[in-house]
Amino acid sequence: MPVEPLHLDIPFRNDPRAEMARRLPKFVQPFLTWLTAKPAPGEAPAPRKPVLFVVEALSLVLGGVALSMAAQLWLGAHDPLFWALLGLGLLATTSGLGVFQVVIFHHCSHGTVFSTRERNRAVGRLISALLLFKHFDAYQREHMLHHNANKLFTDDDEFTDFVVGICDLTTKLDRRGLWLRLATLLVSPVWHARFLVKRLRGSLRSPERLHNLVGVGFLLSVAAIGLATHTLGLIAVAWLLPLTVLLQVATVFRILCEHRLPPAEVIAARGPNLVCQATAGVFAGATPPQEGLAKGRALLAWTGWWAEMLTWQMFVRLFVLVGDAPCHDFHHRRPGKRWTDYAHNRQADLDAGSPGFPLNYVDSWGLLRAIDQNFQAMERAPADLLS
Repeated sequence: MPVEPLHLDIPFRNDPRAEMARRLPKFVQPFLTWLTAKPAPGEAPAPRKPVLFVVEALSLVLGGVALSMAAQLWLGAHDPLFWALLGLGLLATTSGLGVFQVVIFHHCSHGTVFSTRERNRAVGRLISALLLFKHFDAYQREHMLHHNANKLFTDDDEFTDFVVGICDLTTKLDRRGLWLRLATLLVSPVWHARFLVKRLRGSLRSPERLHNLVGVGFLLSVAAIGLATHTLGLIAVAWLLPLTVLLQVATVFRILCEHRLPPAEVIAARGPNLVCQATAGVFAGATPPQEGLAKGRALLAWTGWWAEMLTWQMFVRLFVLVGDAPCHDFHHRRPGKRWTDYAHNRQADLDAGSPGFPLNYVDSWGLLRAIDQNFQAMERAPADLLS
């Protein structure tokens, strides 16, 4: 008999995607579908070739680095445009690195980016060497365990290892303590250094000598270019800052919202119930203003809504919820080649009732709300469940 899920209050009166589609012009829907990762009701599928995600990642990284370098070379810190361009450049670079991490590297481990196992493996190894990710072969072995319901939330699970081993976020802490621990570690130079050392060991001290040489050679080449052109400090800001501190911050937020802790009895029972309750869809977006407002109040409300969507929610989508990260629950239920049109395929599966699974999908709107729901679940869990 299926164990009932932990119900968490999600304060939305209506489905935001349906409200947006009904009340906004059709020409903005493609943008809203990308931003929220939720298509409008009845919206046609939009399949993409996997290689387009590679192009997206490369364009974001190269464009972001170029923008950050240009801001530092041509503008002074006293110029307001300097901070705007530098911020956009750092955001773009970090976003591209996230696409490499979450989409390309990850789906190469499933063998679904390129047509052959050898090509997926070669690209995955190159990414792990250049971007300081764990050696691809080791990551692939561990990630397959993560997809095994018998390994989720155990010492063999990469999610548990990250949350407990790296972030020290355990079920011994209450909700307030979890938020405080999270805020503390994100600004801690010691924590970032420890995380970076772990990444360097996983990438550059792998069993494969050629892999290690490629990674070390790339870092030395970047340093040599900086020294030769007297731009080492500029490169450190434009490239090393996103590669280390910014990507690590984004990774923490992404991991904490992609998975959530089910009740202890669900974990003990394992099986499909655990797969359903261990993940949730997390979407950037907000419910449009209520209907029936006076003209002046409606204008103010819509202005505020668009301001939030184009600033905070856009930042969340680019910095944390990159690629198919909003639909990570779909990936756990339906791992395979359908990830390239993650938004439409997840919605179609949700509308069909998620055949073959005892529970349908859970939608969570808002990054911080999703993390808070996870912390609520951890607070309610036995203190020794994740410790």
